Amino acid sequence: MTTPSMTIDALLIGKPMPFRGQDYSAIAKKPVTGPVRITWEGFADDAVADRVHHGGLDKAIHLYPQDHYGWWRTRKPDQSLLDAPGAFGENIASRGLTETDICLGDRFSLGTAIVEVSHGRQPCWKLDHRFGARDVMATIVKTARSGLYLRVVREGEVEAGTSMDLLDRPLPDWPVARVFHLLIGGGHKSDLQGVRTLADTAVLATTWRERARKLAG
Repeated sequence: MTTPSMTIDALLIGKPMPFRGQDYSAIAKKPVTGPVRITWEGFADDAVADRVHHGGLDKAIHLYPQDHYGWWRTRKPDQSLLDAPGAFGENIASRGLTETDICLGDRFSLGTAIVEVSHGRQPCWKLDHRFGARDVMATIVKTARSGLYLRVVREGEVEAGTSMDLLDRPLPDWPVARVFHLLIGGGHKSDLQGVRTLADTAVLATTWRERARKLAG
């Protein structure tokens, strides 16, 4: 059996910049060339503007599958953001696996580093503002084309054009799309037992475990 893997199309970093009114954001990330150092907090030289909702060990690296870009282009044919990686503020523009294939707790090689899937990416108003549309966030919630967050298990460095190979899959019954549907997409009402299981799943990001506890009642 072939080991599941993703190809890295691009690695991207950003700095906080004026975004809307008094708001700042580092969502407009740009591809970088050469080796990128990976620390516990994510890519060296990458930054976040809102430390309350972004960054931290559970959100060290944001991955968004480029496999979704074609689907988005059919819905946003005039959106130039979709002409290149980085439309969704991702650090890793990957190809080969999506949220239906990648599971919570999966560990992947990332160059000489090792990363672990901690949770999906919960969309916010900044995506609607970035795209100049009112339906991007709602569409992500409905379809679970969310992207995901990785925590760093071992520091190292990586270059674009290499592959991320699956090293371990402890929770094969929990693809990211399922977790997202239950905790963000409203699916908790039909699977409270699943939500309770997630509330006690240590590898799930702390914020989403707390959300699972609240949804489970």
